[in-house]
Amino acid sequence: MSDFTGNAWSVFVAGFTVVSILACLLLLWVTARKKVAADEDNTTGHVWDGDLREMNNPLPRWWMWLFVITIVYSLLYLVAYPGLGSYGGQLAWTSAGNYQKEVEKARVQLEPLYAQFTARKPEELAGDPNAMAIGERLFMNNCAQCHGSDARGSKGFPNLADHDWLWGGEPAKIAETIHQGRTGAMPPMAAAVGGADDVKNVAHYVMSLSKGPHDSLRAQLGKAKFTACAACHGMDGKGNAALGAPNLTDDVWLHGWGEQAIINIINTGRNNQMPGQQGKLTDAQIHVLSAYVWGLSNKAVVGKP
Repeated sequence: MSDFTGNAWSVFVAGFTVVSILACLLLLWVTARKKVAADEDNTTGHVWDGDLREMNNPLPRWWMWLFVITIVYSLLYLVAYPGLGSYGGQLAWTSAGNYQKEVEKARVQLEPLYAQFTARKPEELAGDPNAMAIGERLFMNNCAQCHGSDARGSKGFPNLADHDWLWGGEPAKIAETIHQGRTGAMPPMAAAVGGADDVKNVAHYVMSLSKGPHDSLRAQLGKAKFTACAACHGMDGKGNAALGAPNLTDDVWLHGWGEQAIINIINTGRNNQMPGQQGKLTDAQIHVLSAYVWGLSNKAVVGKP
């Protein structure tokens, strides 16, 4: 009921629920008292398929009392648990609270497992098969939805298996990113660059930085206009890890490559957000996960094939 700011809907739901349960009890009482006239052979007189007759036997008493018990149980349940509008129940049970208890229980059970990894450096953990097996599970459960099961990402989601890092690829930076998340924002730059032709020229200059196919004349004209972009990407276009500004010279394109793709980015900007995992994962889990992610792009260092 948190979606409603007033109390009217809460009262309506609670009243409708109670009336519905009582109506079931009333229906049972009325039908129990009703006597249906039967023929001498104890049938209702209804006949199907020529000889199939409906008997006039009452419900077994145990069946009727079972129905009554379910009604009483439902009333007791609504007293103890949420179900009557905004009423929280005498036991104050919530699904969120129950989830937190289960998470805390699992955390306590897993503490001894992670304790063996917390004192070791991520670079060392990246060569430990046991730690990496746990890191892989953490990655699959918390990161693969965006970065893919192979960690190679997709359009708009960074590839974690290469050496291109927006915010830095050192283990400490990876752990920081997992802890607090990242927000990458590039504002629309068309007005700062100039007209539509200027935007196109800048796009060709950007393509020239990574030695991609481009119009050299337009690229030369766009170089002067690139100063509007240099505040983040640098005059050399190599980016700035402190700002999460990508390197434009390495031929790695997060949001697509080519003249039209770059023009669209300049015109409309881009906003990317990675949610922080602090609170969802423990510090020990993030330590192991950051070692796993670091190892994805440093396989030669840790001796992986």
